[in-house]
Amino acid sequence: MVAPLLRSLWSTTRKPFSPRATLIPRFFATASASTATTAAPNPSLDPSRLRNVAVIAHVDHGKTTLMDRLLRQCGADIPHERAMDSINLERERGITISSKVTSISWKDNELNMVDTPGHADFGGEVERVVGMVEGAILVVDAGEGPLAQTKFVLAKALKYGIRPILLLNKVDRPAVSEERCDEVESLVFDLFANLGATEEQLDFPVLYASAKEGWASSSFTKDPPTDMKNMSQLLDAIIRHVPPPNASLDAPFQMLVSMMEKDFYLGRILTGRVFSGAVRVGDRIHGLRSTDSGVTKIEEGKITKLMKKKGTSMALIDSAGAGDIISMAGMTTPVIGNTVANVEVMTALPTVELDPPTISMTFGVNDSPLAGRDGTHLTGGKIGDRLMAEAETNLAINVLPGIGESFEVQGRGELQLGILIENMRREGFELSVSPPRVMYKTENKEKLEPIEEVTIEVNEEHVGLIMEALSHRRAEVLDMGPVPGHVGRTRLSLTCPSRGLVGYRSVFSSDTRGTGFMHRAFLTYAKHRGPLGNVRKGVLVSMGYGTITAYALMSLEPRGILFVNPGMEDISLVNHYVTSPMVLHYLYPENSFGPVGYPRTVAINWLKLFLKAKACMLTFISFILQTYDGMIVGEHSRDTDLDINPVRAKELSNMRSANKDENVKLSPPRLVCNGKILDLLSLLFSQLGVSYPSSVDMAFCNSSWLGSEQLETSEGIIQMTLEEAIGYVASDELIEVTPKAIRLRKRYLEVNKRKSMSKRLKE
Repeated sequence: MVAPLLRSLWSTTRKPFSPRATLIPRFFATASASTATTAAPNPSLDPSRLRNVAVIAHVDHGKTTLMDRLLRQCGADIPHERAMDSINLERERGITISSKVTSISWKDNELNMVDTPGHADFGGEVERVVGMVEGAILVVDAGEGPLAQTKFVLAKALKYGIRPILLLNKVDRPAVSEERCDEVESLVFDLFANLGATEEQLDFPVLYASAKEGWASSSFTKDPPTDMKNMSQLLDAIIRHVPPPNASLDAPFQMLVSMMEKDFYLGRILTGRVFSGAVRVGDRIHGLRSTDSGVTKIEEGKITKLMKKKGTSMALIDSAGAGDIISMAGMTTPVIGNTVANVEVMTALPTVELDPPTISMTFGVNDSPLAGRDGTHLTGGKIGDRLMAEAETNLAINVLPGIGESFEVQGRGELQLGILIENMRREGFELSVSPPRVMYKTENKEKLEPIEEVTIEVNEEHVGLIMEALSHRRAEVLDMGPVPGHVGRTRLSLTCPSRGLVGYRSVFSSDTRGTGFMHRAFLTYAKHRGPLGNVRKGVLVSMGYGTITAYALMSLEPRGILFVNPGMEDISLVNHYVTSPMVLHYLYPENSFGPVGYPRTVAINWLKLFLKAKACMLTFISFILQTYDGMIVGEHSRDTDLDINPVRAKELSNMRSANKDENVKLSPPRLVCNGKILDLLSLLFSQLGVSYPSSVDMAFCNSSWLGSEQLETSEGIIQMTLEEAIGYVASDELIEVTPKAIRLRKRYLEVNKRKSMSKRLKE
């Protein structure tokens, strides 16, 4: 009875299928809707709802933390702190290396935020993106005030007519008072005036914030009300004080490429600000390049993808209008500085002018006796291709072909070039790197050199030592005085040649016992200040090939400071910890057999597999450190170099000795080392509540994954970072860089060759 009832209901409710009655009206409805969309302006393309803002500041004044709080305020999902730092080295070192763009929505407006680096070596990242924005947030530490890089980034913003918003950060600190904030505001105003700001730019709005706590206020306070502990006042100030883009949607499409990255699936992704017009997926476009002879057409293609960074993720979009900052895929040739436009447009947009590089280094093939053991990219062709690819994405780096299979790389500082070397090392390259050389100029038959502005803050007891060291480096003091709010601290403002600051940061840290800070920024080219004083002693050079022995180093220790450690051929130093039940339980807590009672070999294999899974080691057993003729193994106590034999072994005989052999006790060496493997062991053993001896540090440092990070143990081991190694080597020396090791060596390995070349230079 139920079935007939259901059939009757079905027959009365269903309608006959009519293609003419359903498909045709739907087709015309779709067509009319598309026509209406084309005719009516798209509200999402309206430039008046856009705000393009750059966050600029000195290093470590809180830019990236501020970006995290703004993203969280606007509802973005922040997976971790420093969400904008997407590069591994950025997260490891805690600095911003490259500029990044993202967009957030606030009160029916879309804000394109640009996070910029604060270090002077990455100033090119600031220069190439500041032309994309109409406003800027100048973040200044309320305790430190404006410093060297603050002046640099502010000058670039004022040059483009931007009226910045001053944000005094870290006002929650106990030493920061309202009087101190007024003093910093006056210093910033004087900086604006000295840089030639207009009357409108001098009338800048001021806000107070604590990016760490996640709030901003238009008036000074240390503890705002609960309902005001957010970034809403800063976001409202951006909407109120930053003008929308002055662009036309009716003009043909034009975009200047400011950033570029490569994707395995989409190919080359170009990012920039749309100068005029609108663009949609599928549009025909071409790339234009300005040359001395005119505008040259590079490539013609079709837009396959349009993308925009929203929060921490990339979103696909169908169209974009003038004034917006977008990314596109579909072109394979255009680079940063080129123009992408509609096919009927043959006018290229003006490119960004960057400050010239100040130092250069020569990258070449590794030709040491230990070459080819660690890396996979060894030839000069592969090294050249990698450097050319870097020059395409980083306009602050210039690459010129050198003699043979070498390349001259020009940049802003040793940190910038050190980051490039570290990236190449991690990618499997082996190369030899020369010490940095300052790039001089000649004007009116006068030799000019780059001069940098240096700001130093140290304790009073270290002032004399710092001034004496800088006097040997041809520095000149401009200002000296106490630091407001810090008793016993002195601030120095100096100018110093770039060549005098190469390698000085590590010396400065040692002289101040880690309590001082130094910031530098390029100032100008000025007259050459003459030769530098004695800034480094001689080195100990190996004249033997083989495994370094403790017997040889014992007699060489009085000659100076060693950089190496004797080779190890056993695993006795780690057996105690590897077989510990706590270690085994930590590594394999799910083991049903229990950690106690396992053989030592099984435990070592477990820890070996664990470290391999962490991608921190390739070999765990048999730490053997080898040396070769011409390798630098230490620093001489005098100003001259000394050739030594660190591989000399004790001669064995069949005669019984009356006394037992002496117990060899060596001082901890100064190592060229990466802290990656040490960080892993430190984390492992700290969670277990145990400590490990310094000899384990030496073994791990000298075995593999040597590189760029610094770590000091309680035993007194001093580890030289990659940047310190770059600043340490002299003109007749090289740095051998491989994926597993960093070694210092002489340019000419043979002793007689070095002596003949030194005589030739003296003549």
